[in-house]
Amino acid sequence: MKTFLFQGDSITDANRDDENSDNFGLGCGYAFLLAADIEKNNKGEIKFINRGKSGDRITDVYARIKEDIINLKPDYMSILIGVNDVSHELTMSCGVSPKKFRMIYKLLIEEIKDALPEIKIIILEPFVLQGSATEKLWDEFNSQVRGLAEISKEIADELSLEFVPLQAEFDNLSADGDTRYWSVDGIHPTSAGHQLIKEKLAKTLETIW
Repeated sequence: MKTFLFQGDSITDANRDDENSDNFGLGCGYAFLLAADIEKNNKGEIKFINRGKSGDRITDVYARIKEDIINLKPDYMSILIGVNDVSHELTMSCGVSPKKFRMIYKLLIEEIKDALPEIKIIILEPFVLQGSATEKLWDEFNSQVRGLAEISKEIADELSLEFVPLQAEFDNLSADGDTRYWSVDGIHPTSAGHQLIKEKLAKTLETIW
């Protein structure tokens, strides 16, 4: 049996139950949707684990590298991280600078690959939309999250990882101004937003299974 690990912040966490190892442990977001779709036709072949944690920045994911990544020995891992590195700085002055984001993200991936040489890692692009959580500092949110998105893509390219673009998809779908259809607050996706992430990730997975 292969193991797929979802890693990231609250978007990945999606209210998962830490104490429950069955599907409730996958939360109610894109991780659950993807697992449900794949498990339907692959009974007993793939085990899905969600270790996304609400509020996490890249430094927090790195702090959990042994317990929540390496010790789980996943064959596949996706990671969606970056928006809290910006939002925590803008709202609480405890975010992560672009320079440190790049350094820690690259170190995280390198250490995972050293410990698990056969693992296949997929980086999902951090994204942001206008909403109640972002509108007061929209220019800063928009420019800084997109900056971390560029860094995420560069790291994927440098380390030969799959990259899932999301910002342009959300931009295009919300071009009519109805961003609340896709995100409840500019950061957290609605069910439709999670479905979009699931579809983009699933398409990438088709190339690496």
